[in-house]
Amino acid sequence: MRRVLTPSTATAVVAAVALLCVACTAGVAAAPDAGAAPSASGGPAAPDTVPSASADECDTGDGTELVGCWNGTHYEESVDFEETDGLNESQLSALTDLTMARVEHVRQRPFKEDVPVETVTRSEYANDTASGNSSEAFRRWNDGVWEALFVVGDETNANDEIDSVFGGAVSGFYSPSQDRIVIVVPDGESPDIDPSTLAHELLHAMQDQYHDLTDPRYVGATQDADLAVDGIIEGEAVHVEERYAARCADNWTCAEAPESDGGGGGADFNFGILQTVLQPYGDGALYVRELRDEGGWAAVNATMNDPPESTAEVIHRNPDYEEGNVTFEDTATDGWETYPDQGVEGAETAGEASMFVMFWYQSLEYDHAVLEPDATVRQNVQIHLDAEAELETRQVYNYAHPVTAGWAGDELYPYRNGDRDGYVWATEWQTEDDAAAFRDAYVRMLTAHGDGEYADGTVYEIGSESDFPGAYGVERDGTSVTITHAPSPEGVLELRPDADLALPDAGGSDGANGDGTDDGNTTDGSDGTDGSDGGSGSDGTDGDGGSGSDGTDGSDGENGGGDTGDSTPGFGVATALVALAAALGLFARRST
Repeated sequence: MRRVLTPSTATAVVAAVALLCVACTAGVAAAPDAGAAPSASGGPAAPDTVPSASADECDTGDGTELVGCWNGTHYEESVDFEETDGLNESQLSALTDLTMARVEHVRQRPFKEDVPVETVTRSEYANDTASGNSSEAFRRWNDGVWEALFVVGDETNANDEIDSVFGGAVSGFYSPSQDRIVIVVPDGESPDIDPSTLAHELLHAMQDQYHDLTDPRYVGATQDADLAVDGIIEGEAVHVEERYAARCADNWTCAEAPESDGGGGGADFNFGILQTVLQPYGDGALYVRELRDEGGWAAVNATMNDPPESTAEVIHRNPDYEEGNVTFEDTATDGWETYPDQGVEGAETAGEASMFVMFWYQSLEYDHAVLEPDATVRQNVQIHLDAEAELETRQVYNYAHPVTAGWAGDELYPYRNGDRDGYVWATEWQTEDDAAAFRDAYVRMLTAHGDGEYADGTVYEIGSESDFPGAYGVERDGTSVTITHAPSPEGVLELRPDADLALPDAGGSDGANGDGTDDGNTTDGSDGTDGSDGGSGSDGTDGDGGSGSDGTDGSDGENGGGDTGDSTPGFGVATALVALAAALGLFARRST
């Protein structure tokens, strides 16, 4: 068991919770005052609301039973020091006490003990997290996972790409094993602390004090399960951070957020990975907001005790989301073998969020319209940026689309055979129509990267000039779709000897079926200037500049043996937004 998305650290002990802190609070409309007890929708006070202490009740010697008071600091006080030159140790301590009191007020629950806050430079953090998993088997297996998602190409190391995302954009993290917060600051500068970042990480500390985040239930066995668990953990933190930021914009005196240090440098990120790990922050916050609207903080507590099991549950905000049974039998011949010590008996579950990003990324990175072939490439990119629901303080990304919304389960098995790599990906869907929609989109993606039309029932080849060369077999049987990949067509049939697939040029060319011939428009570059209106870059930044980007922590990495990394990094949301905007700007220019 390990977490695919997150690099483990040199001091791996247990999973930690991190922040993808992306709030830009300037100009944000005030959210309802959590201390005044109305729900986010303006309804009556929740029955589990705990009143905050008055300033007169807040004394240094008080214990931990009061809400809104920590170490004698009341939540309505303000910091009385300048922060332009960074914080010294006593100032950081004072800011931490004030922020803890305010988090208590917003969350309506007291901390049980102090939370140490430390700083580390970005270069130190990057060095600590780089190349975290030393298992060659894991790295090769993980490469297969991300190649299957068409996010990391055949000649690129997925683990290095993940390291780049986390090492360059992380703002801070909370370590449950060490009960401390670490804030990542620019090299060579005195530490400035974004108050939203600190509030976010302190909420994780509070979660740990009440729920014990070292418990195995908070470590997903698969990529999808990991993102799902993060949906409630990060969702609650973002929800509280949002309400905190709104109070700062309304009537609290709060420290100014420091300017972003730029992190890893904008467009250098792999945006397929980045947008995958961002999913719990936006969808999770909306999920928690609905839980709280319907059942107060008690509903949030109950969900923390019984975390979501799939990203589909969080995306659709449906705690009763039903999964199906994925049936897979290893029938590979001629020396092909799985990685039984990786994942769950060799398998990864990608899940709905990762599948959506897979198709969306083809538009951003490769100019292929896959999700909606009749729309332009730019319009396909915009699908991810146009979310129906909104948060007060940040950009929210959309991960729901009919092509992937019918997900009911999947098992992805990377294979090896000497120096050859392949995989079999068994997927299950709610209905036959859902399965057909996924299958058709997948075929569009294949033919967009290849040169020829797709022949139904025939192994399809993509040439060596592509980032994803090799042979692919796609089978649909009712609600099941199975995808097989190997370097050669013969390899596909070695992996799936019982597959009803013909080798190229051996099964006729009648494959001009509906989902094959429409692939001509998946290149969508033929209509050409999808980004020529130049709007793509600005659309990604939410236009008015007043919102932050939503961010996400990911999951921390484990090797095949089962140790989890001790820091689940959090991204600086501003960094993530700037990075995405830069990528969309490049996309727009490239498309003109």
